[in-house]
Amino acid sequence: MEITGYELFAVPPRWLFLKLETDTGLCGWGEPIVEGHAKTTRAAVEEILDNYLIGNNPMEIERHWQAMYRGRHFRGGPVLMSAIGGIDQALWDIKGKRYDAPVYELLGGRARDRIRVYQWIGGDTPEEIADAAEAAVDNGYRTLKLSAVSQFRRIDSPAAVHHARDRLAAVRQRVGDEIDIGVDFRGRVTKAMADWVAAELDQYDPMFYEEPVLPEHADALGDIASSTKVPLAIGQRLYSRWDFAPLIEDGVVDIIQPSPSHAGGISEVRKIASSAESADILLSLHCPLGPISFAACIQLDMVTPNSIVQAQSLDIDQPADNELLDYLDEPGVFEFADGYVTPPEGPGLGIEVDEAVVREQAQSQINWQNPIWYHDDGSIAEW
Repeated sequence: MEITGYELFAVPPRWLFLKLETDTGLCGWGEPIVEGHAKTTRAAVEEILDNYLIGNNPMEIERHWQAMYRGRHFRGGPVLMSAIGGIDQALWDIKGKRYDAPVYELLGGRARDRIRVYQWIGGDTPEEIADAAEAAVDNGYRTLKLSAVSQFRRIDSPAAVHHARDRLAAVRQRVGDEIDIGVDFRGRVTKAMADWVAAELDQYDPMFYEEPVLPEHADALGDIASSTKVPLAIGQRLYSRWDFAPLIEDGVVDIIQPSPSHAGGISEVRKIASSAESADILLSLHCPLGPISFAACIQLDMVTPNSIVQAQSLDIDQPADNELLDYLDEPGVFEFADGYVTPPEGPGLGIEVDEAVVREQAQSQINWQNPIWYHDDGSIAEW
């Protein structure tokens, strides 16, 4: 078997899908995307495929991963690792279809039957975010996640800190103590403010604090950990086992959050997860992306003992009307119940992409960019 061609599809709202073709007719799908850098990521995928992968045997996944990574003098970073990640997903999809087995069977078989999922909730006021939390719980979620702050100054006021506290307090009061609540700082809080914000939120017993500081300031995590009882999570903006190694070795983080679409695909995230398991660090795969990336996450969750909860942006209440699931032949392939998802049973990633819908949507002109925020003095704020 050899790889004979590929197609890339930029589709709404901000994703890039890869279809990898072989001479046997088997095709694999992957999702190589850096949100806001779709054109750049697309060029990286094309460069790798055109200069190396076309004509090779898709079964030799580890050899190809090493060639895509080590065969380049300059390596790592979000764009190159996301390009590798989407290609790697497509290779595993092909291999699973070749052997008529889900990817998790090829990786050793299930460590669990289902994985808990969480729902992101938002709202401008404490009451609005509490309403969103109540609706999510009514829809079956037992785990929620919210942003601690929106735009935040480098040294902000007591009022801003109290607003963050009041948002979490409103949610906790509305949903009670049986519901887990993750709190995402999104790297918007400086080292100077992180301890203060955490101290105000601790009393409401969050499940974890995500990105309490930017990953480039991960050296501050030890100080934050010593001043809070809440587990710390980080990793959506780390891209390889070498990026995660210092955090795992130092034991300053409790939960890591790699994405199979950003951190080198299924092959690399499996290694990151195993390294974390050896240090008693938990895993929560990051996935604010499309159905292909989500399928890759679920395959990994099934074989990863230290995986505790899966990020997702699917609407489990009305899956037939959800834009993410419109890209699939069978929108109900992800079976949600009681705040958990059960993996698809089909071969490869377990999904069948509706190629007609993908091609139709790819006619749209997609150029999603995150907003740029400014402080009152005109300087750039963290988004």
